[in-house]
Amino acid sequence: MNQPTNIDPTTFNTEVEQSDKPVLVDFWAPWCGPCRMIAPALDEIAATQGDRFKVTKLNIDDHPELASRFGVRAVPTLLFFKGGQVRDYAVGTIAKKNILEKLESLAAA
Repeated sequence: MNQPTNIDPTTFNTEVEQSDKPVLVDFWAPWCGPCRMIAPALDEIAATQGDRFKVTKLNIDDHPELASRFGVRAVPTLLFFKGGQVRDYAVGTIAKKNILEKLESLAAA
């Protein structure tokens, strides 16, 4: 069963920028209530759609440099990558249906 991949600055390039499929990066923090609220949806997407999309998680407390690089000012922030580039984003809680819609549109593009 697939699950979200924890990433850091050393794995970001290979896991996100060089991925051949759309990638969701969840910028989160352990103290963030809304982050914990959307985590089950992200886990479910990774488990059921892991062959089509990659779901990753980046702890901003441990890796603030990547949060800064992408202008993340609030958590949760979801960045949607395709071809190594940010193509879409969402800040705050978002429904699983909307996350899947964003990933589907990237896959179709």
